[in-house]
Amino acid sequence: MSETFKIGIADMATCSPPDKVTTLGLGSCVGVVLYDPVSKISGMVHVMLPDSTKIRNNSNIAKFADTGIKELYDRVVKLGANKTRLVAKIAGGATMFSGNNVEMLKIGDRNVEATKKALKALKIKIIAEDTGKNYGRTIIFDPDTAELTIKAVRREPMVI
Repeated sequence: MSETFKIGIADMATCSPPDKVTTLGLGSCVGVVLYDPVSKISGMVHVMLPDSTKIRNNSNIAKFADTGIKELYDRVVKLGANKTRLVAKIAGGATMFSGNNVEMLKIGDRNVEATKKALKALKIKIIAEDTGKNYGRTIIFDPDTAELTIKAVRREPMVI
């Protein structure tokens, strides 16, 4: 019997088949999946902010792209994923609001940029992404099929 692990904002989990992992409410946040296609060991982190060094209360490492992605990497490798085979799929990073303070409202763009920077530093290739735009997403990753299903209100589900 399979289980779907639900992760919240600034949270992470690892899994392997037949289990799946999901997160809801990706607005400006970014969902990052790391996956080894041979061992099928995978994990997901729900990144809320780009950089832990800019915030005083930064003890929740899953909250930030720079620390959360590295921690997820370490966890999947510890479970047996091969560093050289790891690939990533990412979704989220939307611009959810508009207004006068343009830089403050571009947190989604900054989250995507920081996510890509962290993955590049770890030499992990992004093989699929659905980022930006102006709507929130829910994502579900199935390590058995390597499918990342993306759901959004008033949109057809998409698989990347």
